Order: sequence, then C-alpha cells, then structure tokens
Amino acid sequence: MIDTATIIPTGDEIKAGIVFDTDSAAVVQQLVRYNPEMQITRIAPVTDEEDKIEQAIRKAAAVSDLVVLIGGSGGGHRYSSTLGKDFTHTALEAMLSPSASRQLFGKNGHLWSCLVCGRLGDALVLNLPGPFVEASAAIEAFVKNAASDNLETINAAMAEAVRKQYP
Repeated sequence: MIDTATIIPTGDEIKAGIVFDTDSAAVVQQLVRYNPEMQITRIAPVTDEEDKIEQAIRKAAAVSDLVVLIGGSGGGHRYSSTLGKDFTHTALEAMLSPSASRQLFGKNGHLWSCLVCGRLGDALVLNLPGPFVEASAAIEAFVKNAASDNLETINAAMAEAVRKQYP
C-alpha cells in the first residue's frame, strides 16, 4: 500500500505563476481515492532544468512511497527552439531502475509524451503530462493499476489513458 506521496509540478511557466497548476489538485483527488489515509505533500514547482528536477526527485524519493512529477513529458525543445524545455522524462529514464516507459507520437511525428515509471530505492516514481486532461487520465489509470505493482502494466495503462484523450 502506498501511504506517502510527493507531487512535483515542473515547468518555468508554473514556477513563475504564468500558468496555474490545476493538475496537482486532480492528482491529490485520485490518490486520496486510492488511499484515504495517504499523506500527500506538494512541493513548490521546479524549473525546467534537468539537475533541479533530479534533485527534487531524489529528495522526494527518500521520504515518500510514491513520487509524481507533472509536466515535461513532451519533446519540446528537441524539435523546435520555440517550444518549452521538457526534461522530466529524460531525468527519470537516467535515474530509475527498474523502469518502464512508453512514447506517444503525434500525427506529425512529434514526440507528444514520454511516460516513465520505475523505482528509485523503495519509492515508485512516475511522470504525468502537463495538460490537465492528459494528467487526469494518466493518474486515474495509475490508481486503477497501482495494486498490480507491475511497472509495465502501470505504464501501459497510463499511456493508453493519455492516448485515448485524442482519438
């Protein structure tokens, strides 16, 4: 059973208050549905810098059963310098073992989202896309599959839930 969780919103636009973080409340709602007694902490948003994201993950994983990162799952700056910086999934892929990941691509071949889940020590760590409907669908899929404790199953369910948002 997951008894403690840390939510880490990411993004310069969230940190600066340009975009309001509506995802964290949706994540809390789903996690409380999973375990009404769960202790949940939301830390201050982390900027789009890979080292800062890694530091936040390590700190949260040391004190939580579950770490949920929000945002930074797309291709962003890797495709165009005009797009945002998306480092969350690359930080997770480098840190987690074991892990599972799924990439979702748009019709134009652009990396839409890379969802990763895995272990860092005893903590389960996963990421959600930033857009509200995608984050909500992914965390709901996580909650429905969390009891399996199978990273591939959890990751596949989350990716499919996000994909279904855009038929």
